[in-house]
Amino acid sequence: MSSIPGPTETAADTDSRVVPGRPRLSDISVSAVAAGLVAVLVSFGGTAVLMVQAGHAGGLDAAQIGSWLGSICLALGLGGAFISLRSGMPVVMAWSTPGAAFLIAGLVGVPFEQAVGAFIVASALTLVCGVFGWIDPIVRRIPTEIAGAMLAGVLLNFGMGIFRSIGAQPALVLAMCAAYLLGKRWVPRYAVLAVLAVGLIGAAAAGLVSLDGVDWSYTEFVWTSPVFTVQAAVSLGIPLFVVAMASQNLPGLAILRAAGYQPPASRLVAATGLMGLLAAPFGAHGVTLGAIIAAICAGPEAHADPARRYVAAATYGLGYVVLSVVAGAVAIFFQALPAALIAALAGLALLGPIMAGMASAMANPQRREAALVTLLATASGASFWGIGSAFWGLAAGLVTHAVLEVRRSRG
Repeated sequence: MSSIPGPTETAADTDSRVVPGRPRLSDISVSAVAAGLVAVLVSFGGTAVLMVQAGHAGGLDAAQIGSWLGSICLALGLGGAFISLRSGMPVVMAWSTPGAAFLIAGLVGVPFEQAVGAFIVASALTLVCGVFGWIDPIVRRIPTEIAGAMLAGVLLNFGMGIFRSIGAQPALVLAMCAAYLLGKRWVPRYAVLAVLAVGLIGAAAAGLVSLDGVDWSYTEFVWTSPVFTVQAAVSLGIPLFVVAMASQNLPGLAILRAAGYQPPASRLVAATGLMGLLAAPFGAHGVTLGAIIAAICAGPEAHADPARRYVAAATYGLGYVVLSVVAGAVAIFFQALPAALIAALAGLALLGPIMAGMASAMANPQRREAALVTLLATASGASFWGIGSAFWGLAAGLVTHAVLEVRRSRG
């Protein structure tokens, strides 16, 4: 992308951009690897449970559900790790959590071969948007302050989740908080790793983890020949495309920009569409760019040097490649972990990105109102027509920004 500031960019925006270097072995750090592993732990648990529920609602057997999980893990892991290592940016691919939630009801009564056809339609639409370059002009016009506010709004509930989880497991969560504070005081780069270790050891010692129901069998990748119908394309394919684009792809790109990177937006979106197309016949409902997880890998907790944070995203991707081998069993394992552990781990890992987002949002006095509207609307959790609050917060902030900019220009 050009280094010339766009219509909504200032010279300061340009100066703060991260210039990725050539990946080197010396870039690997314990903190970046730990951030990548934490991102896997935080991202897999909740969405995997939703996908298992959606699979049961659609009448799928264990092999088909395992194939669905495994194919997405393999696609997003390979795609994200390859792009991160090649570009030097922390590019995180993910599965569509809103899409998985939508499919719990959407798959009911739909033959799975028709659903697979709809998955292919959704990924093809994403690929077309990327190939024709329709994403870059949108992303370039999002002010840095609004992107930062959206980042803070998306993550705010995760930060508050630390304190909500204390009521469920006070000893465990307080021990994790203590590990975070002591880690930040003495070994700040490894604070999140300390939190993860204390959480897992504490949960195991308290008997909060039961692995009796876990069958560690390998994933069987099951091919499903797609059947294309207008009904499935309209009822499943188009909604999956819209939800993924609005709730994850655009917010994910905005989060990378808020962290100082200049991602090739259209090419990254095209890559998610391509990986989704390859994985769809094995049951995958789509591959997207990560939003919340990108904040963990692109945040200061991964590494103090932004040019070395790509290691966290590459670790995350390789972690998912490993998970793809036993995806169904790992989904059951994550169900065995205490919800309070996952909530506290996510909140503590995201404190740095929340602070960075708020600082960016309030940096420019002329854009603080628009940034505040973005933050409040995003943090509200409001959802309309199956599209999450990240998109609506972004839309509300851009509208506010446009109206106030017109007022200032006329004033």
